[in-house]
Amino acid sequence: MSHLISTHGLTAQYGQFKALFGIDLHVDPGECVAIIGANGAGKSTLMRSITGVLRNAPGMILHNGTPIGTMPADQILQRGIAMVPEGRKLFPSLSVEENLLIGGQVRKGSGRWSLKEIYSLFPILKERRHSPGTALSGGQQQMVAIGRALMSNPELLLCDEISLGLAPVVIRDIYAALPAIRATGAAVIIVEQDISRALSVADRVYCMMEGRITLTAPAKDVTREAIHAAYFGQAA
Repeated sequence: MSHLISTHGLTAQYGQFKALFGIDLHVDPGECVAIIGANGAGKSTLMRSITGVLRNAPGMILHNGTPIGTMPADQILQRGIAMVPEGRKLFPSLSVEENLLIGGQVRKGSGRWSLKEIYSLFPILKERRHSPGTALSGGQQQMVAIGRALMSNPELLLCDEISLGLAPVVIRDIYAALPAIRATGAAVIIVEQDISRALSVADRVYCMMEGRITLTAPAKDVTREAIHAAYFGQAA
């Protein structure tokens, strides 16, 4: 059986700067995979490649066995791959509800997620639904970004640094939503610098350093020493 998503010798670059060097990874249906690593490790570039923001050779990325490396981002979203981008990227001229509704426009996937279900997952968004999206707190904006991605009813949700810059209590509330998301059968990739938080929800973990994968392990088995070595390229 094919993996839900897999990369094969994936490379990526910005002009003359090479950012990824032969990345091999996979995610299976319903799985939660954490990708950890320091700033500049290539984590966000990997997410941008999977979602079609960066183009690659066709066979470097497969979705259910189909090459998608050259597909544009809108076609990849139609296939059921949605991303919560770093920095949230809400539309400032739109209300909370309008931002959410946009998420269902490109792909009207069948599934659980609707406005009603998003408001059930994040009740504060219903209260603030007529407010401009960017008038909300950082944590509430992150909830909008997650809800917008879920409105396409994705089979793979990519979350790029969803806890960045948020208060611990807000991070806790956002991560508390993950079981409900996974209960729909969606697979999740979490890019995260908070290692403990990532390992607490993931089935497997990949660590990246300087555009390469330096560690692959079941989340429950990975040791602090192994993570230290993978982060810094040296023994603890």
